[in-house]
Amino acid sequence: MVDDIKEDDFDVDKGGQVEIIGWLYQYYNIEPHDKVVNINGGPIKTNDIPAATQLFTTDWVVRYMVDNSLGRLYLEYFPDSPIKANLTYLLPGPIEKRTDSFDLSKLKMLDDAMGSGHILVYAFDLLIQMYEEQGYGKRDATDAILAHNLYGLEIDKRAYQLAYFALMMKARQYNRRILSKPTRHNLHVFESTVDLPNEVFEKMKASKDTIDDLRTLVSTFKKAKLLGSIMHFEKKFDFDALFSAVNSLPDSTQLDLFGLQAAKNSLLGILKITQVLQTHFDVVATNPPYLNRMNGDLKKYVKKYYKAYSGDLFSVFIWKNIEMTKQDGYSAYMTPFVWMFIKTYEGLRKSILDSKQISSLIQMEYSAFEEATVPINTFVLKNDMSADSTGTYLKLSDFKGGMEVQRRYVLKAVADPSVSYLYRTKQTNFEKIPGSPLCYWISDRVLKVFSLPKKINDIGFSKKGLDTGENTKFYRLWFEVNNEADYWIPLNKGGKFRKWYGNHEYVINWSQNGSAIKRNGKANIRNEKFYFKPSVSWSDVTSGKLSARLTPSGFIFDATGPSYFGANLFSMLAYMNSKVFASIAALMMPTIHFTNGQVGLIPYNTQADSNQRIVFLSKANVLISKTEWNNFEQSWKFDYHPYMFHIADHQKSPTTKLLIFFEFCDKYVPIQFRGLIFFGQLSKKR
Repeated sequence: MVDDIKEDDFDVDKGGQVEIIGWLYQYYNIEPHDKVVNINGGPIKTNDIPAATQLFTTDWVVRYMVDNSLGRLYLEYFPDSPIKANLTYLLPGPIEKRTDSFDLSKLKMLDDAMGSGHILVYAFDLLIQMYEEQGYGKRDATDAILAHNLYGLEIDKRAYQLAYFALMMKARQYNRRILSKPTRHNLHVFESTVDLPNEVFEKMKASKDTIDDLRTLVSTFKKAKLLGSIMHFEKKFDFDALFSAVNSLPDSTQLDLFGLQAAKNSLLGILKITQVLQTHFDVVATNPPYLNRMNGDLKKYVKKYYKAYSGDLFSVFIWKNIEMTKQDGYSAYMTPFVWMFIKTYEGLRKSILDSKQISSLIQMEYSAFEEATVPINTFVLKNDMSADSTGTYLKLSDFKGGMEVQRRYVLKAVADPSVSYLYRTKQTNFEKIPGSPLCYWISDRVLKVFSLPKKINDIGFSKKGLDTGENTKFYRLWFEVNNEADYWIPLNKGGKFRKWYGNHEYVINWSQNGSAIKRNGKANIRNEKFYFKPSVSWSDVTSGKLSARLTPSGFIFDATGPSYFGANLFSMLAYMNSKVFASIAALMMPTIHFTNGQVGLIPYNTQADSNQRIVFLSKANVLISKTEWNNFEQSWKFDYHPYMFHIADHQKSPTTKLLIFFEFCDKYVPIQFRGLIFFGQLSKKR
């Protein structure tokens, strides 16, 4: 730390203090994090959740989230405030003036997955400016912020301790006497409870209903480390009655046979956290945990209470946090951006579009976030819905580089809203697109395409193929097998970017109608009635655009080679390889996946089926691509290399094949026969 880290990074006057705490803690967690996330790909155990999900939030993202939530809210009351000049990452857009009364001491902000406290500490700096503008001194402002404004929750005790330390150091920056007196704060760590003795409840002075509520909370908090901030409560509690009941327990000054003092402390901690979870905040801002490998208990709980948002833990937090904000309040996030597009999160998208407002959003370049292998966005929601609400969006997809590169382009957009990657879009447009993806960059012209009455699945079948569960056992490259064995069937499994025809490289063992595969408990035999039929196929995963190919009859297709089946194969093939289709696919599937479900929802103009020129050109392209594919020995229909066409007939080899040799058993053997060699036929005749 002393030798390798710059001194400025520790200097509170130069902005280094908070980041250094967060980064050090993340590096401290690297070994347990890597161990947990790489362990067999199975569910994450309860005790491993902190290590698996702890990610430090980049400083400029924190500032964007706070500037566009807490900062924007303050400007809605005071639009001429000089504080606006200090909101470096406030995105351009109209600010509607609020007319209700404003009391800064009653403003509440929560980070319910606070980690080492980075968001809260930056919010502290901003709140100090607000208090000073309202006429408070720094000392009084510091006490008020800790006691009334900032709230934090965390399941990781070490992270909680660091957040508390960081916040108190920030408080001491403005009030050097803050540590010399008892200080109230609102940071809490979840602790799993155990059953309390009946004597604890018998000694309380409280009604039966109040006692029952306390027992319910104790039962719920048995899984506090597992559930954390996503705890669900069936009722709104009477906290005055609950605190009164717990405080009626006598303070133990002698031998505590029943553990009354420990029980009292535990119950008070439970009540404080529950009260936070049942409070509505002006602002909720967080970088929630990313976790889809939930263990059985967590998955069951999420499915029960957050079914529409259960694709990942971060999506549960997105919805729960916006629901925890007051009317017209703001919630801010940094999350993977898959929630914007893919079907798993369609329920979340529709819920937000139906009842909330997307105030602003920044979609980063796919690999910009170096700390995790997930594509990231950061965004702010408002707990309000206006029919014509318009948000501000930044699309940084074209700007390769890490978070520092992304930051520079955000600042450029703040300084110059006319940049080409800034969009102002009505969110009602999203509902016109199947699945409601957040395609904020869509033009009016492209939007009209979605008014076409037919989708691809209305005129044919876009299907997903099989999973064997053990590809290494059942798949082979075509030249590895005995071509006389009729149970090796051509397999379409996607492949590299290639249009019109090709990528016929694999075969699958379909002996006895695939009985061995079907007996494999890991296998999933989908859409078997479409096997062996001609289709238009593409690759499910690609780093570029979708490329469609004609697959002739006689093939089986797997999950990585989704396929379209119908009577209009050549016109559909032309459409899927067109720029129009590429533009629409980029809207609906801007990740690296081109799933059959999403492709099936793309609009289709049926007039193309009767356009003979389109069909003719499509067939011509297939023929050109097929000829090129078969010109090389990657194809099982290879005859001879195209260079052979330029050799005079009397000089050609009598075999008419170009023999390329490879070494086998100390001899050089023509490569065309290597499949036979592997099965012992040629070796017997050597």
